[in-house]
Amino acid sequence: MENSQLILILRTFSKKEQRDLKKWLDSPVHNQREDVTAMYDYLISANHLDHEKHLKKEKIFSKLFPKTPFDDARLRQTMHFLFKSVEEFLIWQGLQESAIQARLMLAGIYRKRKLNKAFRKTMRNLEELQENSPYRNEQYLRYKYMLEQEEYLFLESRERTIKMNLQEVSEALDATFLADKLRQSCLMLAHQAVYKISYDVGLIEEVLAYVERRQLTRLLAIGTYYYIYKMLTEHNNPGHFEALERLISQQHQYFPEEEKMGIYLHAINYCIRKMNLGEQAYIRKAFELYRQGLEEKILIPDNTIDPYLFRNVAAIGLRLKEFDWVEYFIHNYRNYLQEDYRENFFQFNLARLHFERKNYDAAMLLLARVDFDDVLVQLNAKMMLLKIYYELDEVDALESLLESMRAYLNRKEVTGYYRSNYQNIISYTRKLVRINPYDKAPKEKLRQEIQQVNPLTEREWLLRQLE
Repeated sequence: MENSQLILILRTFSKKEQRDLKKWLDSPVHNQREDVTAMYDYLISANHLDHEKHLKKEKIFSKLFPKTPFDDARLRQTMHFLFKSVEEFLIWQGLQESAIQARLMLAGIYRKRKLNKAFRKTMRNLEELQENSPYRNEQYLRYKYMLEQEEYLFLESRERTIKMNLQEVSEALDATFLADKLRQSCLMLAHQAVYKISYDVGLIEEVLAYVERRQLTRLLAIGTYYYIYKMLTEHNNPGHFEALERLISQQHQYFPEEEKMGIYLHAINYCIRKMNLGEQAYIRKAFELYRQGLEEKILIPDNTIDPYLFRNVAAIGLRLKEFDWVEYFIHNYRNYLQEDYRENFFQFNLARLHFERKNYDAAMLLLARVDFDDVLVQLNAKMMLLKIYYELDEVDALESLLESMRAYLNRKEVTGYYRSNYQNIISYTRKLVRINPYDKAPKEKLRQEIQQVNPLTEREWLLRQLE
């Protein structure tokens, strides 16, 4: 019974939700079965949900039906009705969290019962709720469409000769579709870039043309994803990123937290892509986006920071030589990391800070303590050692490390971009070690190769060593 859907969902309940569900089950309107209430009381008492020994079917049955022979079908029936009650409670809870959705349902009920005065009052209340909504995202547009649709159904049921709001219904529906389509298309492009999957985005060209023709970027939910899509598809036009940057700076508060985080990450990933192509101005832009996202906790959902985001923030701060801020970040944000990752990521990024400050002994000591399963983090650690060995002129250790990195890449599954990047780093580090520093022609040839090859995240470091 431990892995049943009932147990899994009850384990997600907070203490308050457990108390509210208890009140729900105690009401005869929602539940009239004593065995259902008894099963729930047993499951949430004394941490029974957390221990397998308390979730044996026979044990639960004996608590519910003492002195009765075990009957699996009877127990499963009780479980079924409890699970059904839990689902109904969650639906009710969801409606309580969305006043507009609940009121829309009420308006529909009044309309069907031909209670015109009550309908009109509810609709006025809905319009006020909609106007005072803190968000202007796609859901805001969707509710606007649903309001217009409810108004149309009311008018249509009264008298067909009066003026209808069909134009308003159509425009609200268009806005909802356009915002949703653009957001979905941006998600597809972002996923496509990482996982090398090819998607058919569908009507996107017609959508873009329609938005431009009607100048619908003035609607925040449409304009935001229009600029993200154009930014992702027209990499060499900085105007799209700049427009998105302005929207983020001035109006990001009009999106709910989860969506806001997605918008920030679209902008940050664009900056990282431009950084990797050697456009240095985007390092500072990414850093400021990260810093703002952290300060406002946009990038810390549920008080948890993604370990790879933690690593990227530290890396970009170090590239800008914001050493004091990075030290503050590593120490003050470490507790937002999940416990399984905390010490490894803390020590790894502290090692990077020591490396950039040229405290090589401290960096190597910390690197010796970390143990990562993640391939890219291991490669980052090896990259740090590569630089230390080079700068300490430990040629034999460096050659051995380059060979081990080459073997590691061949042995592990590394996606195309990262494999090519590290293969280029290994290749050009070897050329750097072996070149005659006083022979100008080969040095110039190597400089040109380093400047032109892609991908190469360590281009700046290699060129600096060549000098």
